[in-house]
Amino acid sequence: MRAPLAAVIVMSAGDGTRMKSNINKALHRIGGRTLVGHAVSAASGAGAEHVAVVVRAQGEKVAAAAREALPEIVVAFQDDIYGTGRAAECGLLALPEHLHGTVIVTTGDTPLLEAGTLRRLADTHADNDAAVTVISGILSDATGYGRIVRDESGDVVAIVEHKQCTPEQLEIREFNSGIFAFDADLLREALASLGINEAAGEKYLTDVVEFAVSRGRRVIADVLTDLVQAEGVNDKAQLAKLGRELNRRLLDKLMRESGAIVVDPESTWIDADVTVGRDTVIHPGCQLQGATTVGENCEIGPDTTLKDAEVGDGASVVRAHVDLAVIGADATVGPYSYLRPGTELGTGGKIGGFVETKNAKIGDGAKVPHLTYCGDATIGKGANIGAGTIFANYDGVAKHHTNVGAHSFVGSDSVLIAPVTIGDGAYVGAGSAVEKDVEPGQIAVARGRQRNIDGWVERRRAGTKTDKAARAARARSTSEGN
Repeated sequence: MRAPLAAVIVMSAGDGTRMKSNINKALHRIGGRTLVGHAVSAASGAGAEHVAVVVRAQGEKVAAAAREALPEIVVAFQDDIYGTGRAAECGLLALPEHLHGTVIVTTGDTPLLEAGTLRRLADTHADNDAAVTVISGILSDATGYGRIVRDESGDVVAIVEHKQCTPEQLEIREFNSGIFAFDADLLREALASLGINEAAGEKYLTDVVEFAVSRGRRVIADVLTDLVQAEGVNDKAQLAKLGRELNRRLLDKLMRESGAIVVDPESTWIDADVTVGRDTVIHPGCQLQGATTVGENCEIGPDTTLKDAEVGDGASVVRAHVDLAVIGADATVGPYSYLRPGTELGTGGKIGGFVETKNAKIGDGAKVPHLTYCGDATIGKGANIGAGTIFANYDGVAKHHTNVGAHSFVGSDSVLIAPVTIGDGAYVGAGSAVEKDVEPGQIAVARGRQRNIDGWVERRRAGTKTDKAARAARARSTSEGN
C-alpha cells in the first residue's frame, strides 16, 4: 500500500536579487497569479494532506500571496541560516511533529510545474520504496546545474553541484531540478544531523541524498521530459519567457478541452483562472484576466479587455474594457465601451459606442446605445437612453442614484440630475435637464423655449460669409415665391 502524500513544502525564502526589483521574486505575476501562487496551487492540487510555504525576504507579503492561493496553508519563516536544506527543515518543523509518509519539497519560482507532475513524483517514490526521489531532466548542455550521478543499477548515488564536478561528471547530461520527494522520517533525521557547508555557508538539501545512500536507503530519479515545468524564474527576461509559454499552454487547453475558438493565439492573453465556454470566439487583441468567466457562443473582441468579468451565453463584447461587471446572455457591448465595477447588463441589453457605466444596473432589453455616462443608476426593463445622456451623479460632495423606469424613453442630450426618478413608461424630451421626478406616463421637457430673431445676422454679422449666404437664400426664396 502506498504511503500517503503527507505534505508539500514550497521553498520561497530567497531574496531574488537577480530580478533587479524592489518586489520579492515570489510576488511577480504571470497568468494572473504570483509565482508563489502558482507553486502553491500545484502543491494543493497534488492532494497533499498539508501544504507549507517557507518565506523570509518580505515574508509577510509572500505569505499573504500564498494564502490567496490556499487560505489554510502553513507558513514557516526561515531564520538566518541559509540554504535549501535549512528551508526544508523550517518547513518540516512547522508541520505536525509526527508526520509520516511522503514529503515533497519544491520551489516557489517554477510557475509551470503542474499538480499532476507532483502527484506522479509521489507515486513513483512510493512504488519504488525509495527514501529520496529527485525530478531530473536531460539537457544537451547542463552547464550550471547539479549533476545526477547514478550507479551501475541506475539508482542515484550523489547529486554534485556544477562547480564541484570532476571532468568526468561535467560530461553528465542529467541535471537536478531541485524538486524532491522524501520519506518524512528520513528527511527529519537527515536535516537534524547535517551541518552547514563551510565553503558556501549554507545547508544543502542535496546532502540528504548522500545521507540516505550511506544508510543503505534507495535514491532514484524521475526523469521529466517536459523540462519547462522545472524551469525557474531568476530575472525578468525569464519571467516574460515563462509568461509567454504559460499563456500558450492555457490557450491550447482552452481550445482543446473547453472548445473555445481563439482566432489569433499570438495576440490573445488569458489568466490561469479564466473559463470560456464552447464555440465562443475570441478575436485578436484580447485580454481575459482574473476570475473572468465567459459563456458559450459569445463573440469577444477584437481589442477587448475583460477583468473579473462575467459574460453570459451568446453575448457580444467588441472593443471594450470591462472591469468587475456582469454582462447578461445575448447582450451586446461596444465598440469603445467602458464598463466599470458594479455594472450589470441584463439579458438582451445593449451598451453601445463611447458609453461609460459605473455601479449601474441595466435591465433586460434596455439600451444605452451612444455617447453616454451612466453612473449610480438603475435602468428598468426595455428602457431606451438617448445619445449623449449624462447621469449627473455627483454634486461635489456625495454620489446620488438615478432610477429610470421600465419601457421609459430618455431623449438625446439630456442630463438627469441625481437623485431623480423617471417612472415606468415615462418620456424625457431631448435636451432636457431633469432635476424633479417624472411620474409614470408623463413627459418631462426641461429646456428653454426656442426664439427665432429676424435680421440678427444682417445686423450683427454684416459682410460675413454667413450674411452673404443668408441674403442669397432669401433672394432665392423671394424669386421662387414670385
